Amino acid sequence: MNPTSFMQLYVFMLAAFVGFQIITRVPPLLHTPLMSATNAISAISLVGSLVAAGSDKGMVSTVLGFVAVTAAMANVVGGFVITDRMLKMFKHEPAPPKDAKAKDAKPSGAP
Repeated sequence: MNPTSFMQLYVFMLAAFVGFQIITRVPPLLHTPLMSATNAISAISLVGSLVAAGSDKGMVSTVLGFVAVTAAMANVVGGFVITDRMLKMFKHEPAPPKDAKAKDAKPSGAP
């Protein structure tokens, strides 16, 4: 294992640890904006994986690129589904029109 590979592995492990620590400490109020930013980052990784899959550097590179494209696409679609579901929680149902309330109401002297 050459020193460059060791350094790349070290940076990857450090980034994974720091990312996990940051994400677990995000307050619930910030989850929706954070998911939107994460979807944008996932889209960038999708573009990178498309480049890796289409670079024609060998069969292993193509297969790993395809796996990366599949994983990145699942991440992007899942992120948008979750964000949409979270945003629906904040929508209120429209109130019925006032005319409908007046028609349904009985006169005050009626039995």
